[in-house]
Amino acid sequence: MKYLAQRVIHAMALLLAISFFSFALLQLAPGDYFDSMRLNPQISSQALAGMRSQYGLDQPLPIRYERWLTALLHGQLGVSFASRGPVGPVLRLRARNTLVLSGTATLFAWLLALPIGIWSATKRNGWADRFWGLATSALLTVPDLVVFLGLLLLAIRTGWFPTGGMRTEATDGLGYWSDAKDLARHLILPALAVALVSVPILIRHIRAAMVEALESPFLRAARGHGIANSRLLFRYALPAASNPLISLAGFSVATMLSASALAEIVLGWPGLGPLLVESILSKDIYLVVAIVMLSSVFLVAGNLLADLLLFASDPRIRVE
Repeated sequence: MKYLAQRVIHAMALLLAISFFSFALLQLAPGDYFDSMRLNPQISSQALAGMRSQYGLDQPLPIRYERWLTALLHGQLGVSFASRGPVGPVLRLRARNTLVLSGTATLFAWLLALPIGIWSATKRNGWADRFWGLATSALLTVPDLVVFLGLLLLAIRTGWFPTGGMRTEATDGLGYWSDAKDLARHLILPALAVALVSVPILIRHIRAAMVEALESPFLRAARGHGIANSRLLFRYALPAASNPLISLAGFSVATMLSASALAEIVLGWPGLGPLLVESILSKDIYLVVAIVMLSSVFLVAGNLLADLLLFASDPRIRVE
C-alpha cells in the first residue's frame, strides 16, 4: 500500500503540473475563439464582451485556472465554445474510439514483436538476426507520416480496406455481428498502421533484453547442466527479461497514443487526434485542455500499471 500510495501521489502531482502548463500556454496564446466573430458586422462589440464574460475569458489567468480546476474536481471538464455544451459528452465518444484503435494496435504490435524479438535473440549474429535488424532499421528511418500515407494509397488503389470513418451507413440495422464485422474492416487499416510504426522499437528492446538474459551467468550455468534450450528460454530467460519488458509496455502507451493521433488524422479515424486539431484551429481552449489531460491520464495510467506489475513480479522491488 505504501508503494501504491507513493506512485499515485507522484501521478497526481504530474497530472496537476501538466494541467497548469497546458492551461497557461493555451490561455496566454494570442486571440481566442470569439476573435473571428469581430469580422461579422451583425455581432456588436457589446455582445462579444458579454460572451467573453460568460465564459470567464475576461478574468486573469490564475482565476480562470482556479475555476477550471474547481469544476474538474466536481467532474466537469468545462464548456466547449464550438458545441455550446459540456466537453464531457464530446470527449467521451472520441476517447472511446481512440482507445479501441490504440488497444487493437498495441495487441497487434506485441503479438508481432514478442516472437520476432525472442527469435532474433536466440539466433543472434545469424541470418535471421541480421534480416530483422536490417528490416527494423529501415522502418525506423521512414517517417510515420510516410508510412500512413503509403497505407492510405494502398487502400485507395486496391480497395482492400475502407478509407475514413469507422462504420458504413449501409450496415445500419443489420444486427450486432454485421456491425462488428464492419467495424473490424474499418479498424484493421489504422490499427495496422499504428502497429507498424511501433513494432521496430519493440523488437529491438525485446531482443536486447533477451540477449542480456541469455548471456547472464546463471543461464550459462543452467545450460552447462544440460537443461533443454526451450526450457532455458521460456522458464528462465523470459522471466529474467520481464522487468525491462514490463517497463517498455508502460512507456509504449505514449508511443501508441502519439502514433494513433497522427494515424487518425491521415486515415480518417474519428478519434481524439482530429478533434484536437479542430479544437486548436478554432481555439476551443477548454476542449483542447480536456484532450491533453485525458491523453496524459492514459499515459500516467500505463506507467502506473507497469510499476504495479514490476512490484508484483520482482521481489527486489518489494524488499526496497
